[in-house]
Amino acid sequence: MTIVQKNVFSEETFDFLSKLTANNNRPWFNDHKTIYENAVRYPSLNFIETMQPHIQTLSPHFTAVAKKTGGSLMRIYRDARFSKDKTPYKTNIGIQFRHIAGKDIHAPGFYLHISPDSCFVGAGIWRPDSQALAKIREMISDSPTAWKKITTNKTFHRYFELSGDSLKTYPRGYAKEHPAINDLKRKDFIAISPLNREDILSQDLISIVTQRYKASRHLMDFLCSALDIPY
Repeated sequence: MTIVQKNVFSEETFDFLSKLTANNNRPWFNDHKTIYENAVRYPSLNFIETMQPHIQTLSPHFTAVAKKTGGSLMRIYRDARFSKDKTPYKTNIGIQFRHIAGKDIHAPGFYLHISPDSCFVGAGIWRPDSQALAKIREMISDSPTAWKKITTNKTFHRYFELSGDSLKTYPRGYAKEHPAINDLKRKDFIAISPLNREDILSQDLISIVTQRYKASRHLMDFLCSALDIPY
């Protein structure tokens, strides 16, 4: 089914993010905050609100919360305390549809990234803590055939590639000859599906993103099962 709607984002969205990249400082941002609200924040909240029923159709255990703070829209303010890069603002839009268990454990999520240089949807879990990582590796080790079937599925592979960092050597407790050793070495279990600017500006954006998330559902189900939470 095609989901028809008006454009959510505009060229002004990309224009603001590009200018913020070149002027990443508080005085400039404060002088252009109205443009940020109209071109970035409000369209993002509109996107989240419109996606809410589609996220619920994918799984009732994921949330789409259209709030300025504390919801699905990630903060534009960077935490630069432990970074050499002291610029105060992120130069991308980050939207995450979190699992309801996300407040208590490191759980999988659906993600949308928009920047002038790169746009993509993501699904999975990035940099899980040690407990979650151990559970995911155990699930892959115990069910390597099921994992391979998911990650090589024709529809999944059409849109997604697994991404993220991996160990240089095999993890403790697993033989280097394990049939799934390359995946057991992963630190992240995140699948990325690229979008282009035309997708973001399209009237079909909601349909495009929903379709991509749907193609990742078996991966998300697998990760949720590994963490003993419902999908």
